[in-house]
Amino acid sequence: MHNAASVSASLGSMGLLRLFGVSWPWSLAAGLGFYLGTSSWKYFYIAARTAKRDLNGLYVLMRVKVALWRYMRNGSNIPSIFAQTVKRHPNKPALIYEATGEIWTFTQLDEMSNAVAHWARGQGWVSGDVVALFMESRPLQVALWLGLAKVGVEAALINFNLRNDSLVHCVGVSGSRAIVFGTELADAMSEVSSSMNQAMVRFSTGDLGAEHLALPGAQPLDPILALSPKHHPTPCVPPKGMNDRLFYIYTSGTTGLPKAAIVVHSRYYRIAAFGYFAFRMSPVDIIYDCLPLYHSAGNIMGVGQCLIHGLTVVVKKKFSASRFWEDCIKYNCTVVQYIGEICRYLLSQPVRPSEKGHKVRLAVGNGLRPSVWEAFTERFGVAQIGEFYGATECNCSIANMDGKA
Repeated sequence: MHNAASVSASLGSMGLLRLFGVSWPWSLAAGLGFYLGTSSWKYFYIAARTAKRDLNGLYVLMRVKVALWRYMRNGSNIPSIFAQTVKRHPNKPALIYEATGEIWTFTQLDEMSNAVAHWARGQGWVSGDVVALFMESRPLQVALWLGLAKVGVEAALINFNLRNDSLVHCVGVSGSRAIVFGTELADAMSEVSSSMNQAMVRFSTGDLGAEHLALPGAQPLDPILALSPKHHPTPCVPPKGMNDRLFYIYTSGTTGLPKAAIVVHSRYYRIAAFGYFAFRMSPVDIIYDCLPLYHSAGNIMGVGQCLIHGLTVVVKKKFSASRFWEDCIKYNCTVVQYIGEICRYLLSQPVRPSEKGHKVRLAVGNGLRPSVWEAFTERFGVAQIGEFYGATECNCSIANMDGKA
């Protein structure tokens, strides 16, 4: 209370002096003098102790802002930034699908997204149209929304756990012209098929079993993409910039039905870039991404490092506490992602040799309790925790940049 009162009084003295025509430098000096005369040195002690953290934060902020300003000045967007990444790392693994061991190089991801772009154009979709994606996490999901973005079409990333009314609602509010669903979710699609807009085109990807062949109007997408051109499509008109819409991510729906939050190109870049610079990642890092790609943590903070900075990302279909560290060893991962209770689930597992035989140096995520934080780093030997928080529907975020529990 004493410090707050002193600060208020010093600011008040500055304001009074300015009111009487005193210049800003003299007002500032007078305010500082008043503060020193009425307060302890505790404020300056704290400021000195936290100066390194604050300067690092300012450095990261300015680095991201300057890069973003350059991209905006050049008329760039996420697909064009990715194109530069492909030039730097054409044959490097971009995405590894843990479920099958499938490896996509940056060139292969680029070509598949080009095939998606040509397919979208062939459907008659134009810039501003929306296509819903409803599937479990896999590299194709990235190629789909990235390819759609290359021709200005926006993806609606639907939570693959949704069923019935929630599913119909999320697809409906997006105004989607079409929906692409994974065959593993064919049952969920069958349940709501009659409730969805019948004018909406349906495409399936994956092996559609005989029991689902009669799913109304579903066209197999995989053979279509296999035959689509792989060269870069002509840019959309008008071109999409950093302030234009990239895709939609839905809130959890804890207060009613899920709401669609708009993610523009610049926001995608900012989230990924802040994580990259704040937690000192590098292109040689390999990220273990066990988070769903329908949400910002897995698709932006995780996959964004691949698209923008050239890191390799291991895409896990679903989180598995028993396989977590074995997967990290198998793919030489140096960064892992967590959210909510994932770290506590890992701590509840029986001790295994693999939990100390990995190369993971950084865990990035949010929702880590202080007690779990310290137990996690001590037991698993992870040197750094990159804790951040930014709600999908908000325009601000916070980050623990000095790694203090």
